[in-house]
Amino acid sequence: MDIENLHSGQEFKELPDTYTIFIIERDFYEKGESVYPIERMNLATGKPFEDGEHILYVNGQYRGESNVGKLMHDFRCTRADDMNFELMADRTRYLKENPKGVSEMCRIMEDMRNESLKEGMEQGMKQGMKQGMKQGMKQGMKQGIKEGMNEAALRMLAAGKYALEEIANISGLSLEEVNRLKAERNA
Repeated sequence: MDIENLHSGQEFKELPDTYTIFIIERDFYEKGESVYPIERMNLATGKPFEDGEHILYVNGQYRGESNVGKLMHDFRCTRADDMNFELMADRTRYLKENPKGVSEMCRIMEDMRNESLKEGMEQGMKQGMKQGMKQGMKQGMKQGIKEGMNEAALRMLAAGKYALEEIANISGLSLEEVNRLKAERNA
């Protein structure tokens, strides 16, 4: 990253501070903190390296009243009305309720499915051309179909017009999967 932030003739000390932020799903350090800042240290001297590089691990499980806690809450919300940050809620409403947004989201999901298919095929090709292609295509298609089924069920749940059994029948999901999606959506 340094090369992109340092122009010809500039001194190393002129580099701007950089922050690498990882939002991790679980509280890896199990201390209940919202953010774990990591700094590099010279182990021989015991002093901070002070190179301007900073790493932050954001605890995705954190649910405090701070902005980080509210943001982590919003990341897990399936309903825009349950979100704390209006900008994020507005974008969620657009992607889930507006026909243009739903279409955009379907295209994104299709792109993700295609990328999964591509990654699966590339990984599979390393294991053997014929076996890898078959496995990659199967994995990508299975994941894409499952994501499409889930998206359809979520839209039907949002519409509030369908019985859970109808949603299961139309989407191809089991009743248990539909109930799980409903619970996640209402969480």
